[in-house]
Amino acid sequence: MKIITVTDAWRPQVNGVVRTIEATNRELERQGHRTLVIGPQSFRSMPCPGYREIRLSLFAAARLEPWLDRERQTADDVAIHVATEGPLGSAARDYCVARRLPFTTAYHTRFPQYLRAMFRLPEALTYAFLRRFHAGASVVLTPTPTVEAELRAHRITHVARWTRGVDVRRFTPEPAARPRGAVPVFLYVGRVSVEKNVTAFLGLDLPGRKVVAGDGPALETLKRRHPAVQFLGALREAALERVYRAADVLVFPSRTDTFGLVLLEALACGTPVAAYPVQGPLDVLGACDVAVLDEDLRAAALRALAIDRDRCRDFAEQHSWQAATRQFLAAQVPLPRLRSEGDAALLRAA
Repeated sequence: MKIITVTDAWRPQVNGVVRTIEATNRELERQGHRTLVIGPQSFRSMPCPGYREIRLSLFAAARLEPWLDRERQTADDVAIHVATEGPLGSAARDYCVARRLPFTTAYHTRFPQYLRAMFRLPEALTYAFLRRFHAGASVVLTPTPTVEAELRAHRITHVARWTRGVDVRRFTPEPAARPRGAVPVFLYVGRVSVEKNVTAFLGLDLPGRKVVAGDGPALETLKRRHPAVQFLGALREAALERVYRAADVLVFPSRTDTFGLVLLEALACGTPVAAYPVQGPLDVLGACDVAVLDEDLRAAALRALAIDRDRCRDFAEQHSWQAATRQFLAAQVPLPRLRSEGDAALLRAA
């Protein structure tokens, strides 16, 4: 099968949506499937207000429609997955709905909560948009039971599970155990933005050093406010792995993430986790012994120092991308092949 993923979030962005698509496509290709990502890099775009690294595609439908028509003419067993609710995802959704084609969507981001936190936009308005957007999909893929229940409560009921995983071949502990430093290192990895609640981590009274790996609209402001914190910017691949390994605890201050890929990545590198007992950490880590979940985030971070790093690795090895990708693949529905330009013109006129 060839899976076409249409997404408003793609490289050079570094976030959970991008990394989920990358990891899933790697696993699909290992299984013999073909993948194509259609992202904003292929369209005229403008920076998203407040998030300049995010590009919003302009006039996407005019180019996207013939592109998808060509894919349907040249390949058998093509499926379309719409990953995001932005302008490019909306154009792909409208393409499928207008032609009565099956497609899947995903719910990666808790936009109602984010938009309320950032712009005071009532959640009811955002949920109304989400209901319309996802209504035409064969299924809406959700990462956790809590997210699934949340969507059902807001009348988005055609949901199925697509959990997340970690590449344990890439994220690995130190080759040999080494003594931890006398000064503990507390790490945050993720977007540096208001909705991630990074200031809750930066404000903690902790011994040792605080390190932040990530980029975002709040980065420069937080650098000025917290000169003692080491800000590394966005990291990829080997550099990120080294930072995970060097840390003593990953502190995850977000209260709104749907999953939190960094939780599993840190654990795969042997680094325990401290977080609030909220959606995301509760769903991913539950009552396991490799994390401390506490409303007192400082207490959680200090207690996490005592967690055995080998147990962290053992936990991560039970959460593979292979299993998550099987869930994703099971939801995909092949499209009827488009035989000619004449067929495409008839469908557009219908």
